[in-house]
Amino acid sequence: MTQVTSAANPLRDAQDRRLPRIAGPSGLVIFGVTGDLSRKKLMPAVYDLANRGLLPPGFSLIGFARRDWEDQDFCQVVHDSVKQYARTPFREEVWRQLGEGMRFVPGVFDDDDAFRSLKATIEDLDKTRGTGGNFAFYLSVPPKFFPTVLQQLKKHGLTDAPEGSWRRAVIEKPFGHDLASAQELNQVVHRVFRQSDVFRIDHYLGKETVQNILALRFANTMFEPLWNRSYVDHVQITMAEDIGIGGRAGYYDGIGAARDVIQNHLLQLLALTAMEEPSSFDAKALVTEKLKVLNAVRLPKDLGRYTVRGQYQAGWQGGRRVPGYLEEEGIDPASRTDTYAAIKLEIDNRRWAGVPFYLRTGKRLGRRVTEIAVVFQRAPYSPFDATDTRELGQNALVIRVQPDEGVTIRFGSKVPGTSMEIRDVTMDFAYGESFTESSPEAYERLILDVLLGDANLFPRHQEVERSWEILDPVEEYWEAHGRPEPYTAGTWGPQAADEMLARDGRSWRRP
Repeated sequence: MTQVTSAANPLRDAQDRRLPRIAGPSGLVIFGVTGDLSRKKLMPAVYDLANRGLLPPGFSLIGFARRDWEDQDFCQVVHDSVKQYARTPFREEVWRQLGEGMRFVPGVFDDDDAFRSLKATIEDLDKTRGTGGNFAFYLSVPPKFFPTVLQQLKKHGLTDAPEGSWRRAVIEKPFGHDLASAQELNQVVHRVFRQSDVFRIDHYLGKETVQNILALRFANTMFEPLWNRSYVDHVQITMAEDIGIGGRAGYYDGIGAARDVIQNHLLQLLALTAMEEPSSFDAKALVTEKLKVLNAVRLPKDLGRYTVRGQYQAGWQGGRRVPGYLEEEGIDPASRTDTYAAIKLEIDNRRWAGVPFYLRTGKRLGRRVTEIAVVFQRAPYSPFDATDTRELGQNALVIRVQPDEGVTIRFGSKVPGTSMEIRDVTMDFAYGESFTESSPEAYERLILDVLLGDANLFPRHQEVERSWEILDPVEEYWEAHGRPEPYTAGTWGPQAADEMLARDGRSWRRP
């Protein structure tokens, strides 16, 4: 008698690219579902994933908030958010299937009855939608509420997954406001969830261009041999915004630009730019290499000369008059909060010793842009006359993270004509021109990764704590030394930032 063996479906092979990664049976609970983040990013991202066929048919979405809503009220809120903010076209059949799995649980975070209702809702969805007991809890709430929500989840058994299922926590930044608070927050989280089940979201790491840093460096042979102190003069990492604080006064005042952006986004970009090649692209190997870089980061000895903080004043931007930071609604007129921050860092290892990394971020700057510029050394010897090369700058490789994602390479080329004149030119790669598929929103990729249990793009607690160790001495120095330097809205920051680079014989790139 011939034995029949069942063949595995080749389309389900993890190495097969014919089918995209699709989440298994699962659901998502959003705490703080009435906030801006949920309305503008999370709900549209869930719809876009469903529209792309990346969520299971029974996927369920539960909203938890202090509202007197029924399920249909919540469904309407999600519908309106999707219509306004979704990236992909609205399709009625996709919406209908997604809407059938939406539930709302009213209550406050210390309300035991609300969490009992949440547990009953999850159990009902397991039966009616086939979610398999797999749920992620997204804490889209201010950090002061994290302990209460986490303790309630544990108290009511919501963190205990049925056999063969999972429960995960998703935490939005800020992860503390200094090292001590970050450590305390991590302890609270890890008392409730295992480290491997905690996903800290840094939405910058979900951007295609950020992930492309790794592809650019390690999938090609033409860049990596030059990616070191022998050829690189310095690196500039910039995140500039052309807007003010908007309605975020309550969050932003007292936090400032350095804590809001440098501690997480820019230090993560630095780590990806400077890290060694990982042994593989799993979460553990990536964290190992990123941590090596962060542990080698050194602050300048003179923080007064090589760190700068600024605060925007009234000015003209986009053809209209805009108020200064101290004139914004809800801001204390005596506030010393920085809206611009720039620091110089060095990395004490063999690859990068002596190469400065300049990080800057600010609000109300010249334009909205995030980029990493690797600026190369000048040629050690030039056979050309000085007049031939007076318009030639330094070679640079610029990775544009947003808004027009891509990569630019700047190099010198002869100007057509009878004389030998060399001038900077650029070669440009743009995502929108090279690929027919548009880049997904960062939250699409990150929410899908949470449901799949893929932690590659999520900072681990060691990275968060080390980043605070780097920034805390700067914040302490600023606290003890005067006020931020004023700069006019619509410019590229305070004069002191230009002077900081000028001391090293360098200047900021104009994005």
